[in-house]
Amino acid sequence: MGQGTSAETRPLLLPAAPGRVRRLSRLHRDNSGSGGDGHSGATAASLPSTVGNVTDDQNLYINQAVVFIEDAIQYRSIYHRVDSDSLWLYRWYYSRICQWILSIAITLILVLAFIERPSSLTITSDVRYRPKAWEPPCGLTETVELLCFLVFIVDVSVKSYLIGWEEFRKTKWLMAYIVVLLVSLVDWAVSIYLSCGTTLRIRRFLRPFFLLQNSSMMKKTLKSIKSTLTEMGGVGLLLVLHLCLFTMFGVLLFARTQDGQLDKERNGYFHSLTESWTTLLVLLTTANNPDAMIAAYSKNRAYCIFFILFIVIGNLVLMNLLTAITYNQFRGYLLKSVQTSFFRRRLGIRAAFEVLCYLGTAVNNDVLCVPTWTLLQVVRKVEMNSHCKKAIIERLKSYPQGGGLSSAQFQSLFDELDRESVKEHPPRPNYDSPFLQRIQFVFGHCYFEYLGNAVALANIISVCVVLVIDMEKPPDGQDDFFLGVINCFFILCYLLEMLLKIFALGLKRYVSYTRNVFDGVLTIVLMVLQVSTFAVYGFPHPGWKPEMQGLWSLWDMVRLANMLIVFRFLRIIANMEFMSVVASTLIDLVKNLRAFAGILVVIFYIFALLGTALFRGTVVPVGNVSAVNMTSGNITIHCGTFEQLEYWPNNFDDFAAAVVTLWDVMIVNNWHVFLDAYSRFTSPWSKLYFIAWWLISSVMWVNLFIALLLENFIHKWDRRNNHPSLSEFEYQMTVELLFRDILEEPTEEELIETLYQHPHMDLRR
Repeated sequence: MGQGTSAETRPLLLPAAPGRVRRLSRLHRDNSGSGGDGHSGATAASLPSTVGNVTDDQNLYINQAVVFIEDAIQYRSIYHRVDSDSLWLYRWYYSRICQWILSIAITLILVLAFIERPSSLTITSDVRYRPKAWEPPCGLTETVELLCFLVFIVDVSVKSYLIGWEEFRKTKWLMAYIVVLLVSLVDWAVSIYLSCGTTLRIRRFLRPFFLLQNSSMMKKTLKSIKSTLTEMGGVGLLLVLHLCLFTMFGVLLFARTQDGQLDKERNGYFHSLTESWTTLLVLLTTANNPDAMIAAYSKNRAYCIFFILFIVIGNLVLMNLLTAITYNQFRGYLLKSVQTSFFRRRLGIRAAFEVLCYLGTAVNNDVLCVPTWTLLQVVRKVEMNSHCKKAIIERLKSYPQGGGLSSAQFQSLFDELDRESVKEHPPRPNYDSPFLQRIQFVFGHCYFEYLGNAVALANIISVCVVLVIDMEKPPDGQDDFFLGVINCFFILCYLLEMLLKIFALGLKRYVSYTRNVFDGVLTIVLMVLQVSTFAVYGFPHPGWKPEMQGLWSLWDMVRLANMLIVFRFLRIIANMEFMSVVASTLIDLVKNLRAFAGILVVIFYIFALLGTALFRGTVVPVGNVSAVNMTSGNITIHCGTFEQLEYWPNNFDDFAAAVVTLWDVMIVNNWHVFLDAYSRFTSPWSKLYFIAWWLISSVMWVNLFIALLLENFIHKWDRRNNHPSLSEFEYQMTVELLFRDILEEPTEEELIETLYQHPHMDLRR
């Protein structure tokens, strides 16, 4: 756009330097021929009809910059309305309380599955002993549902308004959000009309969508999974071909003969194509190995070659190849998603710079700059991590007073956002006395930490020795004297160690270490428990085994103390480099697994509801049978079957039982028992349900989890090798920071071109 003299191209503020006139070519989008959203007043730097109200304009630009920086921090899109009212609504929507309300609504609507009919509110899920569950009255859960729907309606309405019609049409998730809400409301109305008499509730299957659409990282992960599936298809076809070929070989190899031993193999595992295919599919997971080959192997050693070849090719080669391909492809697609998030961060920072350039622009060597005092005002209003804000403000104050920051300096200032979150420990206290300084040196040295670990190890060994000795004694000959004395001695040692460390490090520095907090809390709990034991049962003495007095018996209190002592021994992890890397990797995984865990929750939720709909009431007990090949009435119970193993609690009679059953199948240990049982209880087609669950959970999701685990561990290990001296700092990783070193920096042209495409503002000069 040219620099005309119309109302749209008037200078926003007077230029900061003579000879350099900065104008906005267009300060708001008009609707003529642009297919706008019908709100011509939604402007980027909403210029008023007169230039007089400069203070309001300055506040508007500062608020716009604040929102753009917050968008960059949270990796959000900047394509939203930026007028004064919309900015207020935008910040209100993303405020902590609003997001908490939305999260609570999502949690509530998902938790309803445990309460709705069939209710999971029973002590046990065993069909033999399960009492009649409490059923909520009609309208109770429906009222909670309606309240959640109202929150979701407000959520989608605010989102749709803030991004505008043009962006709404491009956002499939929002359109799907509205469709899901409409279908859920219609289904809810039908349930109310039929007095909660409907057995199939479609809206229950749609509830996980609310969890997915609320997390941008889940959406990216889901997109990465979708892209990875196409690459996994080649190995999947090889696996299917491998299964089919060996199925044919198995049927031909174990055909009907006069040999009773081979007929036993055939009747048990290879009597039909479908049974053979199922047997080999389970054998691929080694769940029925060596059971599947024992009958044939007993007849002839050579038959083991068939089964060994199948497992080597299928399990050791193809399944591990599938893991490698999943890691490689998923890492690539996740990297693309993280690259998009990184671009959003850079774009948000650049948008803030462009907006602030219209506030008293400073010009240094013909380069546009943002005044430092203006940026300082903006940073103080931004909601961000306190450590990052402090670092940015300190760097900002280091620039000359009254000067300005160029776009490059502006961007580098916010590079603090891309750095790992670092926690620096407070300094040690300074003592004037040389004697106290020597004591501080001794008890603050790493060797004192090693001595504490040795004492903890001695405590574990002594407890184990006493327990082993007591196991050989009859119950009447056992007492708690030795355990009581040992616990008392070592707990006093732990208390002394804690006090000496606090003296040497200072209280603030002591509690700044996570391992010290872990240590100190357990020591205090042990001390309180020991004092309580002495108060109730007195001091230890030979034959110290009084009767129970109060809530816990003496043995219960001693056992609890010993369990805490064993748990406290985990402190050694921080002093062993390799174990420390592994432990920190696991901690970071817990922090970064929200997207993966969310997708797993969605999968569990849908399959549990589907299993409840398909198999509810199909498991009927035939009696308490635990013997091998026992006959109960007209039913013969064979060894290794669902009935003989007493898997009665594993059923789909309610949502909670279904979740546990799916977990047991996902682990694949004895999952062929479930395949066989439910094919007998219902139909052979039920195997499709369990095979689909195995493919999605055990094959796909577990491989993706391994991919993230490898990426996190490799990054941690490389950083540890490149920066061996990190004892004074604690680093916290995010998924985005895992790939920070290999992300491509967007070019100036890419940022400017994307800014020019903003649907609600125009920053062309």
